[in-house]
Amino acid sequence: MSLIRKLRSKPWETPGFPGPDTDGGVLLPDKKVGLWVFIVVMASVFGLFTVAYNMRIELATDWIAIPKPPVLWLNTAILVLASVAFERAKAAVHKKLTGDVKLWLVVGGAFTIGFLLGQYIAWQQLLASGYALSDNPANAFFYLITGMHGLHLIGGLWVWSRTMLRVWQGFEVTLSVELCTTYWHALLLIWIVLFGLLLST
Repeated sequence: MSLIRKLRSKPWETPGFPGPDTDGGVLLPDKKVGLWVFIVVMASVFGLFTVAYNMRIELATDWIAIPKPPVLWLNTAILVLASVAFERAKAAVHKKLTGDVKLWLVVGGAFTIGFLLGQYIAWQQLLASGYALSDNPANAFFYLITGMHGLHLIGGLWVWSRTMLRVWQGFEVTLSVELCTTYWHALLLIWIVLFGLLLST
């Protein structure tokens, strides 16, 4: 029965805990390893988008650069503030300051929602100006890149909501907050690269 129980176990659904390895080091929690693998894959996907974007510019005769709505600058600042808020939540959770953890998680989530709303406004401004997705390759890439980044943030908000529920119920959330913080930092860096790419063309 013990063997069957081990075979049926799903380690990716169970939070791991650091512990000594055979070399005297420290093993990372399973979920941290899983997150870093996901971040590498995610960065690779956006990297492929970047390569495809540049190749399409070089090969296209129909490429017409799309204007960049000024609201994108505000959105970038908002996402930076979201990342800072999660970093503050991480610092608070290590100091066992539950009230501060709740505060900064709420702030981080609110800024993230603000960023997504700002991206939606940018889309609406472009559509109102006649820049539809199917009109030009530049338009299509803009909507694709910003849309995919937004979807990854929405996925992060789902995890954030679960973390919020756990912290309000009084559960241990140190690992969850650390994972959220790492994920938001990664998406901020990816957005900065993507925004720079969009501005350069």
